[in-house]
Amino acid sequence: MAGRTGVHRKAYGYEWDGVEKLPYKEDGRALFKSITRQTLFSDPDLDGELRYFEVAPGGFSTLERHEHMHAVLILRGRGRCLVGNEVQTIETRDLITVPALTWHQFRASEGEPLGFLCMVNAKRDKPQLPTEEELARLKADPGIASFLGSEAKHSTA
Repeated sequence: MAGRTGVHRKAYGYEWDGVEKLPYKEDGRALFKSITRQTLFSDPDLDGELRYFEVAPGGFSTLERHEHMHAVLILRGRGRCLVGNEVQTIETRDLITVPALTWHQFRASEGEPLGFLCMVNAKRDKPQLPTEEELARLKADPGIASFLGSEAKHSTA
């Protein structure tokens, strides 16, 4: 999308004309389920990127952290998110700020997809996955352990 100007027309549902729907990640290290991404805007002069993610019912993003912050705006659906040490219920029009180097994960409810815009730096660091020790510290909190469930195992490669 870099260099394009004008209006990016809605195509179908939560897709846009001329914007490719891609797999969430191409990284076998990180656990995630049923999620896609579309880059709606990216411009190195602005150093920002706006992406749309859609998590299928019951799906989730990777438990990770980055050196950059995120701003996430929920466009559709409901779910829950972990940001740092807090698990929150989220729904349409909620804005979630994820500070730099903060563990985070988004999960869709079982009954509907969760779609959100995510604004980040155009040039980003590689996501950091939790070590076994960091994961154990997170799961020491019963609320976080319940949120993460058994899917939270990550390789440390």
